Parts: sequence; structure tokens; C-alpha cells
Amino acid sequence: MSKESELRPMDAEQLREQAHKMVDFIADYYKTIENLPVLSQVEPGYLGKLLPDSAPNHPEPLQEILSDVQEKILPGVTHWQSPNYFAYFPSNSSIAGFLGEMLSAGLNILGFSWITSPAATELEMIVLDWVAKAFQLPHHFYSTGQGGGVIQGTASEAVLVVLLAARDKILRRVGKSALSKLVMYASDQTHSSLLKASQIGGLNPELCRSLRTDPSTNYALSPDALCEAISNDIASGLIPFFLCATVGTTSSTAVDPLPALGKIAKSNGIWFHVDAAYAGSACVCPEYRHHFNGVEEADSFNMNAHKWFLTNFDCSLLWVQDRSALIQSLSTNPEFLKNKASQGNLVIDYKDWQIPLGRRFRSLKLWMVLRLYGLEGLRNHIRSHIDLAAHFEELVRQDPRFEVITPRAFSLVCFRLLPRPNSEDDGNQLNRDLLDSVNSTGNIFITHTVLSGKHILRFVVGSPLTEERHVNGAWQILQDKASALLGNS
Repeated sequence: MSKESELRPMDAEQLREQAHKMVDFIADYYKTIENLPVLSQVEPGYLGKLLPDSAPNHPEPLQEILSDVQEKILPGVTHWQSPNYFAYFPSNSSIAGFLGEMLSAGLNILGFSWITSPAATELEMIVLDWVAKAFQLPHHFYSTGQGGGVIQGTASEAVLVVLLAARDKILRRVGKSALSKLVMYASDQTHSSLLKASQIGGLNPELCRSLRTDPSTNYALSPDALCEAISNDIASGLIPFFLCATVGTTSSTAVDPLPALGKIAKSNGIWFHVDAAYAGSACVCPEYRHHFNGVEEADSFNMNAHKWFLTNFDCSLLWVQDRSALIQSLSTNPEFLKNKASQGNLVIDYKDWQIPLGRRFRSLKLWMVLRLYGLEGLRNHIRSHIDLAAHFEELVRQDPRFEVITPRAFSLVCFRLLPRPNSEDDGNQLNRDLLDSVNSTGNIFITHTVLSGKHILRFVVGSPLTEERHVNGAWQILQDKASALLGNS
């Protein structure tokens, strides 16, 4: 590369030229993504054998780098946006989300306080209020009241900050020496991020109650079990302080009974958090909104716009009923950050609602999604996936070799290959083998869970590119691999 063509850190014309090449590369990627193995087939350590062991001393042309991406990086990528991706939960990408991400990267501001970029704070307040209204959340979650919404990176960050707020709120009342007596409650289906948050928060691990759930309720948290646990803990001199309920658990999309749980939490002075990271998006559709009934009792509520709401990762939405609880727990006010607007309590500073100081202009991509698709477009997107999941569920039911394990609530189908007669492990190894066999093809990617000791396969429809033909193709692969396994028995 000649000195004249060297890439300067920020030159408008060079940006225009290079960005066009990058957009073309990404567009071509999406155009051909269906032809790539969904699950990366590389072995651990593959990339170190392909790249040099030190950075280049001199600039290299973009085209050479993109060639390396194509030949060396993409083989090591598991393609989350592939139409044949049916694993975990979706992480949606979209044109609107991509454009918002591009704009955020182009402006490249750090909006940790209002004064650092007023629009970043105020747009976040506005779009979180927009989404709260779309979900018909109670008014105490709006920025116009004592609460409000904030964009976190992930649901793991969201549950961490509210757990810390709840911890400090109760300790201000009972004294810091009581930390070892604080008790947290959740079901045995609650996401593991809650346990990590409790570890970071210094809670006694023996007092993190993981209450057993029952398959007859699709593994939802039992209000009776919660009441019994709280009563026993109070009788033992312990202090119940935090309850996490879930709308759409990871393993089976169980929906915990929010109205009953909320009343129990309120009567015992317990912080009530609702995690709707995946399934929350569906509740923008009126026919699914009833899953949020009882959220009015919640102290905090979270859903991931980056899962199923066409908003590129990362964009996790958290609402709190009382913002002061977050601020008292997480606020710092060093001299170099002081300014008239903040000191006069005239503005919100989101640095006091999160763990890090720095924060990106993430509201731009959510704003773009809401405007370019509209609420009706988002509803149609979600309904189409639920319809495809219902179609897959029916295919499974029609094959007597398989069984559906739990009632389908959203776009997740839990199923398994029935065990052979006299199976010693109830078909667990058979289903492990089926999972490995299917994923090793590279044509589709699914994941598993364990429910009541059974190895269960999970099939989630969530990619924006998925059509009925992809679901049918995935089912054909599952049938073929099942026939091969059963034929070898």
C-alpha cells in the first residue's frame, strides 16, 4: 500500500469508499449464508495455525483482510442468522438494527451522562417509554414517574443491577451486618445469570433458594412452594429479600404465575423481578399480552430486544418502578463528572443505572427498528415464527417415534426420540447421539436441555430468514438421523 493510499484514522472520503466495500461484503454474506455450515465444524485452536503470531508492522489493504475473513474467520463462525439456526434462543439481526448499529458506530459517542450527549439519554428515555406502552406496562415504569427504563447489555447485567439495588435497599433498613441472612428465591428453571449475580453480590450461596418445579405445570414456579420456603426462612431468623419470576424459561418457556407471586412478594416486602428475556417480545401481540398479567406488582422487569425484536445484539431493556433504588446502589459522583444539569437533578444520568461508566448509543438501533418496521411489522415477525414452530410441533406429533415433551407456548418445541424398549437410561444416550448426528451435518443447529432427568431436544424458530421450507428440511434431517440410529440398534 502506497503512502498516499494509507488509511487515515478518520477521513470522510476514505470512510465512504471502505464502508461501501464492507457493506457489499456483509450483503454477500447474507445472500449466501444458507450455503454455510450453521454450526462451525472447526477444531479448537484452528485459527492460531492460520494467522501470524504478531501484528503487521505496515498497513494491509482491506480487500486482503476481507479475503482472510472469508477463508479463515467464517469457517470458525456459528451462523446465528442462518435460516437453519434453531438453537438456544434467537439473536435477531435486521436491516433496521444494522443501520442503527452503523449510525451508533459512526457517531461513536459515550453517553454515560446527559451532558456527554443529551440526545443519547433523551432518546433512550423516549424509546423505552414507547416500548413500555406497546407492552402495556404499568405507568410507574415510565420515565415520567419515579421509575423508568434503561438499556443494559444483557439480561445478566439487568438482573445483576436490580439484585444489587434490592440488596442495598434491604440492608439500609436492617443493617449491613445482615448480609449473610438475605434469602433469594427463584425456580429451578431460572436462568443461571441469577446465580452469577448473587455470587457477585456477596450473598450466602446456601440461601439462594432454587425451588423445585413440576412437569404438570410445565415447570412453572409454584406459589405454594414459595410461601412455604418464605415461612420456613422467616421462622429460622432469615430475611427474604428478592424473588425472580420468569416469562419464558430457557428450558421449556414456562411462564411463572406473576399475579400470585407478586402478591406474595409484596406482602413480605420482597423485591419482585420479572425476567422475560426471550418471550417478552411475543407480548407485543395482544393475544400473548396475558402472560404479563401481574407485572404491575413487579419492582423491575426485563426483556431482550436483541433476542426476538429485530434489534441487533446487544440491547436488553430493563424497567424499574423506583429509579432511586438503582441510583443509591450504583451511583458515583467524582469531581470530574460534575456539571450543572446533573447537580441540579434536572436530568437522568444512566451511568448510575448500570455497572460500567461508559455506554454506547444503543437506543439508536431500537429507535430505527421501531420506526422502520412499526409495531405491526414486529407483531407479524413474531407471529410468523410462532406459526412455524406450531408447524414443526405438528410434524413431530405425526411421527410415532417421537414425542413432544411440554406444551408449546411460543416458538420453542421441546421433543425427543422415544427410547428403545428396555432402555436403561430412558433414551438419554439415544437423544444425545441424535443431537450430535444432526449437528455434525452442518445443515442445521439445535440444542438440548434436561427436564425431569430426561435429555430433551430443543427446536426454536427465530431467525428472520427462516421459512417453512427450512423447518421441513430440518425435520427431514431429524427423521433420517433417527432412522439411522434406530436401524443400528
